[in-house]
Amino acid sequence: MLRQKPHTVDILILGAGWTSTFLIPQLETESITHAATTTTGRDGTIPFKFDPESSNEEPYKQLPSARTVLITFPLKGSGPSKHITTLYRSTHGEENHWIQLGTSGIFNQDSEWSTEDSPYDKSDVRAIAEDELRECVGGCVLNLSGLYGGVRKPRMWIPRLAKSKDDVRRRKAVHFVHGEDVARAIIATHGNFTPGKRWVLADLRVYDWYDLIMSFSAMTGDEGEGVEEAEQRLLFGKWVGELMIEEGVKALPRELSMLGRKLDSRGFWREMGIWPRHRRLA
Repeated sequence: MLRQKPHTVDILILGAGWTSTFLIPQLETESITHAATTTTGRDGTIPFKFDPESSNEEPYKQLPSARTVLITFPLKGSGPSKHITTLYRSTHGEENHWIQLGTSGIFNQDSEWSTEDSPYDKSDVRAIAEDELRECVGGCVLNLSGLYGGVRKPRMWIPRLAKSKDDVRRRKAVHFVHGEDVARAIIATHGNFTPGKRWVLADLRVYDWYDLIMSFSAMTGDEGEGVEEAEQRLLFGKWVGELMIEEGVKALPRELSMLGRKLDSRGFWREMGIWPRHRRLA
């Protein structure tokens, strides 16, 4: 059964995917009015699909006016950010703030520590779109580190990230943030908007892939995990043990100086006056 479409909301979520499973319950708890879109209109959402090649205003007229518009899907390259904001504002006015969920992967420069003010890869297609949003409407970008929670289980990612012992050898620092804390960050940014700002969002920890792989290899598998998956976890743990011997690593986690690029996300949490609830990857 479709919900009646509101005319005005506090937050409009463009793209109700994984993030919304944490965000919408918190919005409801805090009595923050909201609406959300999906491409199909499932689960009472508004059907909407952004087409960067179309200037048709009709799809935007079906959306409510919002104090904050949250874009959860990636925009890439020059043009889309200006296009989507122009079409929305042409039908709903300019009294709205914009938040884009981005990736911390753009902070891949040589600096040992990266903050929101550090150099980043300005040639990255997502960074280009994010910068355009910051410029054209004073949008705020939340550059997220590894997302986990609910169906996202980091220990299940290892086979996708590494196929060999040499792949594991190249793994150094990694950062995470739980979906609940992403939701809290979005709500905090809605209430304390920082125009044109780019923030790094992580749980204030630096994780060592060696340490995580070794820990995951010793965990009991999920129901339904096959023999092959269980053996694979043990193999990755064996590789880490061998690499520790080869590289002279006496204990895990490795020293920070060995982990390469690291994220310093204190700036966002300090600015918003909140701190992560999930302060360690479980």
